[in-house]
Amino acid sequence: MIWLDGAMEVMPCIIIISFVIFMLTRLFRRKPKENLMDQVPGPPPFPIIENALQILTDSKVFFSFVLANSYIWSRRGPIYRVRYGHVDRINIVKADAVEAVLSSSTHLDKSPDYDFLHPWLGTGLLTSTGTKWHSRRKLLTPAFHFKILEDFLEVFNNQSNKLVHKLQHQADGKPFDVFPYITLCTLDIICETAMGQSINAQDNNDSEYVRAVNRMTTLLLERMARPWEHSEFLFNLLGSAKKHKACLKTLHDFSNSAIRMKRHIKEREREEPDAAADEVIGKKKRLALLDLLLESSSEGVKLSDEDIREEVDTFMFEGHDTTTAAINWVLYLIGCYPEIQVRVQEELDGIFGGTDRPATMADLRQMKYLENCIKEALRLYPSVPFLSRQLKEETVIGGYRIPAGTPVMIIIYRLHRDPDQFPSPEAYDPDRFLLENTMKRHPYAYIPFSAGPRNCIGQKFAMMEEKVVVSSVLRQYRVESTVRREDLRISGDLILRPFDGNIIRLFPRTSSSVPLIGTS
Repeated sequence: MIWLDGAMEVMPCIIIISFVIFMLTRLFRRKPKENLMDQVPGPPPFPIIENALQILTDSKVFFSFVLANSYIWSRRGPIYRVRYGHVDRINIVKADAVEAVLSSSTHLDKSPDYDFLHPWLGTGLLTSTGTKWHSRRKLLTPAFHFKILEDFLEVFNNQSNKLVHKLQHQADGKPFDVFPYITLCTLDIICETAMGQSINAQDNNDSEYVRAVNRMTTLLLERMARPWEHSEFLFNLLGSAKKHKACLKTLHDFSNSAIRMKRHIKEREREEPDAAADEVIGKKKRLALLDLLLESSSEGVKLSDEDIREEVDTFMFEGHDTTTAAINWVLYLIGCYPEIQVRVQEELDGIFGGTDRPATMADLRQMKYLENCIKEALRLYPSVPFLSRQLKEETVIGGYRIPAGTPVMIIIYRLHRDPDQFPSPEAYDPDRFLLENTMKRHPYAYIPFSAGPRNCIGQKFAMMEEKVVVSSVLRQYRVESTVRREDLRISGDLILRPFDGNIIRLFPRTSSSVPLIGTS
């Protein structure tokens, strides 16, 4: 035990020495190109650890730091510099500067920050670069064809109907957190559309997968905000790696199980078509993302199980958490503004005429005002509050020469609040997205799904899902938000969430409104 006590005593010294070595190594690796960066305005750094001191170690502090500085420096120009871990980074807050990066066919590589996603997502569509990204994008594009999205509509309707019935028990005017209900609904939707199987998350509200996703996103952002944890050695030494590996096991086990099950079904379909038919989910065969990947693997495109898993994990991450947040934010904002809610419900009543039928593609096209409400919610509270790229070559951004290899972060949360593009930017005004108003704005002023060659492949899928879920709730219930916007606290992990949940009151609509949506 004596040797153990001694080891515990020297551990802090080992950590401090390792950290100092790490920071000095980063310092001496700096190249003359940083002289260019010194011309860019930004918060003054402290010696040695520079702006890392201002970020501290908490993911919530990191988000607050980014937003606070973006507010200060957006009034001085389109870009600003921050420095931590002796890495200069450019933050972008204006549309012209955003266009210089996102419109380029050269700057397609994600910044090194995305490397921390590799243990979870591998190098799938979100994190891959070069020829692999191009080939995967080409391979996956057919999965979002109009006809396949139309087939998914049945899933959207069925799971939304289940949500509506689950909410019946909360429609008594008492405050409750709707966020977990939406989370489980979107998890059921993404599992059935991405993997072709239902996990009935709405009937099992203690989802280990959801807990693992939430924990993993927090761990990832905390690691990004702590330069000393960028080193694999220090990351393992400081203890976060153990929690990280536990989350990874849960997430990968989930995906691997789905892949094995789907392979088994496909093998039976080939060997015993009649027997396998009973295992196909739904009344008709629906092409899920996993089906497409498996079929490609058997038709000449060589994809290993790991290749397939990284694309499934990517779609699960990008298509679940982001959509959950978007649906919650639009319900929150509509619940804050009764006059807007009345307009939405009048539009829905006009479309459905008091019937309990499920939504069709034609119905979704008629939801013009609801779509504008969703877009305006994504402006104020974008599901992904910032995104990053790494410059492949020296580029002029905002009037400054920025060296090749520089990570650039686009602060979408601040970009969407640019008063030059959005007058009274804090106001929730869905009419901003009327055609005559959108034509006046810079094309890169509003980018909730990114933009340019590397825009979100699933944005039509997301908008369809959000329309079906939100319309299903509002056809049946009146929503009141209990937290004023000025009192709202935001959690800035990788996805933008309300810090204390989305606490609302729910009321059945008047007897003259539509009946409960059917489950057929």
